[in-house]
Amino acid sequence: MTLTLVPQDIEAYAAAHSEPPAPLFDRLREETYAKMRFPQMQVGRIEGTFLKILARLTRARRVLEVGMFTGYSTLMMAEALPDQGELITCEIDPGAEQMARRTFAQSPHGKKIQIRMGPALETLRQLAPPFDLAFVDADKINYSNYYEAILPLLRAGGLMVADNTLWSGRVLSPKEADDRAIAAFNDRVAADPRVEKVLLTVRDGMMLALKK
Repeated sequence: MTLTLVPQDIEAYAAAHSEPPAPLFDRLREETYAKMRFPQMQVGRIEGTFLKILARLTRARRVLEVGMFTGYSTLMMAEALPDQGELITCEIDPGAEQMARRTFAQSPHGKKIQIRMGPALETLRQLAPPFDLAFVDADKINYSNYYEAILPLLRAGGLMVADNTLWSGRVLSPKEADDRAIAAFNDRVAADPRVEKVLLTVRDGMMLALKK
């Protein structure tokens, strides 16, 4: 099931009026939907382009990602980095890693990407600041833990973006563990004086938190 609050015809209209991705992204999307068990986990075209623009707006040189999957969002953000930029991405699925690596090898921007396999919270403890931009799109149970681990790694004025923060509306009446975890994360960010924040209704919800 695709998690989204936006009607498909509106999504298509928005895509038609947004910057088109390079053909490599279309091939990656097709391969993801053909071979992966949960292809809907892949960031969509609009959200991927939005992340790329955010990377440009923040003039990011170092980007951190938790939840690479097959690498669509990863490569989108890497395209916005300067030649000496660095993107560190965390993943646990070796099948997704293999597909991502094949795609990155076909792009001149792939050299900017470092994949760290294993539990993301362990990886985050090993990283040194500062990062300019962070994107979280991983297991929902740990969203609040990722938030607390990433915030010290961001520079002042750095931006954290979390995906699926409206969770198809289930944050309004949380029942399952993931529902409650996302709702708790949203509440935590909303009440946090360390950041300026906005919860967007893009696709399935995106929380943006700007570190003060």
